[in-house]
Amino acid sequence: MATGSGSGDDPAAGQAWPAHLERRRWPREPATEKDQRLDAAPALVPLRFSTWDLPPKDQFQAWRAHMAPLVSVHLPDGKSPDDGFLAEQIGWHLGGMLIVQQRTQAHSYVRDQSMLRSSPIDHWNVGLPRSGRIWNEVSRHVTETGAGEVFFRSLGYPYRGRMTDCDAMLVFLPYELLAVDASLLQGVNNTLLSGSLAELLVSYIAGLETKLGNLTAGEVPRIIQTIADMVVACAASSIKSDTGQVQARVGMMERAHRYIHLNLQSDNLTPDAICRALGISRTRLYQLFEANGGVLNYIRKRRLLQAYADLGNPADNRPISEIAEAAGFAVAANFTRAFSHEFGLSPREVRRTVATERPAIPAARSTRHHGTTIGDWLTLAG
Repeated sequence: MATGSGSGDDPAAGQAWPAHLERRRWPREPATEKDQRLDAAPALVPLRFSTWDLPPKDQFQAWRAHMAPLVSVHLPDGKSPDDGFLAEQIGWHLGGMLIVQQRTQAHSYVRDQSMLRSSPIDHWNVGLPRSGRIWNEVSRHVTETGAGEVFFRSLGYPYRGRMTDCDAMLVFLPYELLAVDASLLQGVNNTLLSGSLAELLVSYIAGLETKLGNLTAGEVPRIIQTIADMVVACAASSIKSDTGQVQARVGMMERAHRYIHLNLQSDNLTPDAICRALGISRTRLYQLFEANGGVLNYIRKRRLLQAYADLGNPADNRPISEIAEAAGFAVAANFTRAFSHEFGLSPREVRRTVATERPAIPAARSTRHHGTTIGDWLTLAG
C-alpha cells in the first residue's frame, strides 16, 4: 500500500473533494522571503499522511489505523467504506509542540476511557477550522466550532464528537509545557476561545503556517513559547469572563498532575507523598487516576516520556544508566525492557539518532501501512 505524499493535485480515480472543500496546496512562504533565508538551513521536516493515492475501498481503514492511538473514528450513517474517504495530514514538530494541517471528509470520533488507560497522550489541543464545522462533547457539554473560531480541549479526558468535511489547523502542546497553568487551562476544557486575544492567536498561527517549511532551529524555541503564552492568555481571558464557574472547573486532577510533573525526578514521588501534598485519601487518589491505569502507571509513563526526551537531547550527555535511574529504574535492564515496550526502540537506538538531528521513528510502528500513526507523531512531540 503506497504512502500518499499529500502534495499531489490529481484525485484518485472517480473521486474529488466536495466543491466547498476544494483541494489545494498548503500555503507556501513567498519566494522573496525564501531567498532572504537561503543561508539558514530549515529546521523542520514534515510528516505526511494521505489516503489520496489509495483505492477508495482502503481509504477509510487507513485513516482509522492512523488515528487509532488518539481516537476511534466512524463514518456517518449511510456512508460505506467502499465509497472512499479522502483525508490528509501534514505534521510539523516544533520541539515538544506538534502542528498538524488536516483536511478530511465528514466523520465522527471517540476518545474513551480504555484509550486513556493505554495511552500516554495527555496533550492540550487547540483547533482552528478554516472550513466546515466540528462538534465536541465532554461530560455531556457540547461545543460547536466553525470557520475562524478556536476550540480548546484536553486529550487527558474522554471526549467524542463529529465533523463535516473540514479543513483545519491543529496545535498539540505537551502537558509539561503548560503544567504550571494546568488548573487554569482545565477551567476552559472543551470551550471556544474568544475575544481579541483569540483573534491574535488565529492570526499568529495562520502567519506561521506559511513559514513552517523554512523555520530555522534558532527560531523554534521562541515560537513555542509565544504560542504557549498566547494560549494561556486566551484561557485566562475566557475564565475572567465567567468567574462564577472557575471554582467548579478547577479540579483536583490538575493539582495532582502539577505536583507529579514538578516532582517527576524525586525519589519521594509516592502515592502517600501525593496524598499528603494534596490533602486527599489514597482512595480518592486512585479514583482520580483510574482512567490512566492507576497513579503509579501514570508516573511510570511520564518518566519514560521524559527519558525519551532526554535521550534525544543532543545537549544531554549523561550515561543511559543515569537517565534510567532518574526515571525510577535502579536496574538498567528493566529500564531498557520498559522503554522498548513503550516506544518500540531501545534507549541506545534513540540516542544514536541524535547525530542525524532527525526524530527517531518507533521501529515497531514504522512497518504499518502509510508509515507512523498520529500517536507516534504525538509521542515524539511530547
